[in-house]
Amino acid sequence: MRNRTLVTTFVLLGLTDDPQWQIVIFLFLFIAYVLSITGNLTIILLTLLDSHLKTPMYFFLQKFSFLEISLTSTCIPRFLVSIVTMNKTISVEACFTQLFAAFIFGIAQFFLLAVMSYDRYVAICKPLHYTTIMNNRVCMLLFGSCCLIALFLVCPGVIVSLSLEFCDSIIEHFFCDYSPILKLSCNDTRSMQLLNYIFAIITLLTTLALVMVSYGRILSTILKFPSAQQKKKAFSTCSSHMIVVFISYGSCIFMYIKPSAEERISLNKGVAILTLALAPVLNPFIYSLRNKQVKEALKDVIKKCTKDTSK
Repeated sequence: MRNRTLVTTFVLLGLTDDPQWQIVIFLFLFIAYVLSITGNLTIILLTLLDSHLKTPMYFFLQKFSFLEISLTSTCIPRFLVSIVTMNKTISVEACFTQLFAAFIFGIAQFFLLAVMSYDRYVAICKPLHYTTIMNNRVCMLLFGSCCLIALFLVCPGVIVSLSLEFCDSIIEHFFCDYSPILKLSCNDTRSMQLLNYIFAIITLLTTLALVMVSYGRILSTILKFPSAQQKKKAFSTCSSHMIVVFISYGSCIFMYIKPSAEERISLNKGVAILTLALAPVLNPFIYSLRNKQVKEALKDVIKKCTKDTSK
């Protein structure tokens, strides 16, 4: 039985203790982080600067990029610093702050994915009413709702967690995730694990159901298009969105929809890397940077900046 002592700091074990692998991991994560920040900031700036991208779809992509930057910045930079300084300790307060922020941004992303799928449904299935249904006020309300729902779902679990007593300080992860923290508690955490499990189901499966309903109706509408070119264009847009949905939901369902905090923690680290480091790099390219309209907007902004600097 573990002794009950006042734990004020945790130790994040990271991914490996091998110095050579740590160098490889640092370079990989540093490059991935820089690319993710660059790609997502590009999307945000383009949607702000180019008048052709002032549409609901690009408004939501801008917010999605903001959440991507926020989520990856919550976890990856601190891990990179710990590799360089070889200081793996983190205060309990900082750990719960990281946990709170990561869950807020992550959950908001899932609800935003559901909103984005609805936006595509209206655009493809009800094109004549699109501008009326998805007006600026509605878009702002939908994004605000995503953030408020995320806050509502995260707050109870984090508040209850603050009352826990810890018998150990070693977290088997590279960031403060919920399950590894519960593993350290001296308290009976079965009810909290059940609560975590229920919230994960509510968040992931509910939003996934909304996404699948929207894309199911979109697919049904696309198949009725008379023109092969129309079908190709619609399928191209939706397929890129579905890739993001598959990566986001697949990884998080694997990590969080399980009843025990003891299971698959080492494997979860690899899945977390996919969610926190790789997905933010891929999403700007999948969603926007290969889009013809975005490419044109990027060229226009570069030309404008070049002219301004040459004067």
